[in-house]
Amino acid sequence: MAKIIGVKFKDNSKVYYFSPANDKDHYPQGSGVIVETAKGAEYGKVVFDVREISDDKLTHALKPVIRKATPKDEKSIEENEKKIPETMKFAEEQIAEMKLDMKLISCEYSFDGKKLVFFFTADKRVDFRELVKVFASKFHTRIELRQVGIRDETKILGGIAPCGRTCCCAGTINEFGKVTIKMAKNQGLHLNPSKISGLCGRLMCCLEYENDYYAEVYPKMPKVGGTVGTPEGNGIVVSNDMLKLISKVKIQKPDGGEVYKDFPVDDLQFKRAKPEKDADDDNQELSDDKILE
Repeated sequence: MAKIIGVKFKDNSKVYYFSPANDKDHYPQGSGVIVETAKGAEYGKVVFDVREISDDKLTHALKPVIRKATPKDEKSIEENEKKIPETMKFAEEQIAEMKLDMKLISCEYSFDGKKLVFFFTADKRVDFRELVKVFASKFHTRIELRQVGIRDETKILGGIAPCGRTCCCAGTINEFGKVTIKMAKNQGLHLNPSKISGLCGRLMCCLEYENDYYAEVYPKMPKVGGTVGTPEGNGIVVSNDMLKLISKVKIQKPDGGEVYKDFPVDDLQFKRAKPEKDADDDNQELSDDKILE
């Protein structure tokens, strides 16, 4: 068994494991700690106090907690955050002056102030060597420019998703998963780009969450618009409720009238669909020619 504490960096939703500095130490939730990372000493917030997990759940050797954050550390972090607006303004002015085809997303100072990282998006390769020289001369620290993708841009900036909550990428998920058109089809969604795309223009991350269930149920449901047999005669499927396994069917009466009724799927007669293979990962913005139906 290994003793660990959980730590988050910045507003990232991913929790990282670190080894406590001392077996007797306790780290209250929300308190600051200085930990050793591949990028050097970093400041993070404690998500959970010391607990034990089995060794087989560790994917790599644990790095240690250097110490608990001091008031001086907290002040240093606060000062770094205050410098960001002015830093961003200067950087954007220089990018515009040099006419570089890039969009600055954000920047962050390392805990010790020895490195300043700028995040940006661009449609093609950008020669920013002169820009780095200007930044180094201005900020007197090590400069790093890191190009990110459009999904990473939304994760960094955040925002409110169509559901009214914070974007999944910014608030809940740790890593981007594979999201395909087939997942939207499994859930019976209309394949309209504006309905199934997130703020980044890509397929919404949430389509992946319950896909296993919908992928299992989808072949068992009748096709909307298809003809099915019911205990009260043949009818046309109007809609499906895949959670309750119920279909709404429109039945034509002998007198020419129509009636809409809900039937459990097991009471309907229709040809079951064969499971389809997953579509390719969607790594581009949706366009009309990508809508399958």
